[in-house]
Amino acid sequence: MKQIAIITTVPDVIHTIIDNSILRQAKDHDVVTFHVIDVREFGKGNYRQIDDTPFGGGSGMVMMAEPLLMAIDFAHERIGDLENETHVLLPAPQGSIWNHDCALENTKDENLIVICGRYKGIDQRVIDKYVTHEYSLGDFVVSNGELTAMIMVDSIVRLIPGVLNSIQSALTDSFARDLLDHPHYTRPREIDGMSVPEVLLGGNHKNIQSWRQEKSEERTREKRPDLWKKYRQSLVELETNNE
Repeated sequence: MKQIAIITTVPDVIHTIIDNSILRQAKDHDVVTFHVIDVREFGKGNYRQIDDTPFGGGSGMVMMAEPLLMAIDFAHERIGDLENETHVLLPAPQGSIWNHDCALENTKDENLIVICGRYKGIDQRVIDKYVTHEYSLGDFVVSNGELTAMIMVDSIVRLIPGVLNSIQSALTDSFARDLLDHPHYTRPREIDGMSVPEVLLGGNHKNIQSWRQEKSEERTREKRPDLWKKYRQSLVELETNNE
C-alpha cells in the first residue's frame, strides 16, 4: 500500500479535500494511506511559532527550519517502511513544471512526503537536507501550498491502479498520450437544437474509434500546437525505429 504524508499548517483543509475527492476512494479501497501532519505541533514556544523574519532583511516571513525538520522526521516514522526510497516533494517556483509524466513517476513504489509551504517560502536548509523533488504548477503564485500540493497528490493518486473504477479512464485522459482528449456526449441526444454526432449512435466501434482519434488530433492541433508538435515528432521517431 502506498503511503503519503502531507505536512501542513491547516490540516482541516487537507482532510476536507481528501474526504470530498477521488482521494477518499483511494483511502477506502486501502490503496493509499494518508498521514496528515500539522507542522504547528512542532512549533516553538507557547505560541507554536513556525515562521520568522528572513536573515538579511526584506518583507514577508519564512517557515522556520526546526519545526519542518521535526515534522519530516515524524513523517518518516509514520510511513515506517524505509526499505523503499521516500520522495519528498515541495511545490516551489523553482521546481520543474508539473505534468502527466511527473504524476506517473510518483505513482511507483516510493512513498511520498509532501510539504505545503507558506509565506515567502521555507528555510533553504530544509530543502538541502530532505527535499528530493521540487515542482511548479506554472508561472503564477497562489496564497498557500495546500492548493498546489493537493492538485499534485490528486493527479498522482488517480493514476494508481485500484483507485478509479476503471484505470483505462485515466489512461485515455488528456496528456496521457500526447493528445488532448476527444469530445464527450451523454443523454439527451438533442438539446437546444444541438445533436450528438451520428457516428457515436451507430454502434460501429471501429468508426467510433476513428472519429475519436480524429477529434483528438484536431483539438490538439488547434488548441495546443506545442503538444501537436510533440505528438507528430513521436510518430516520426516511431516510423524511423520501425524501418
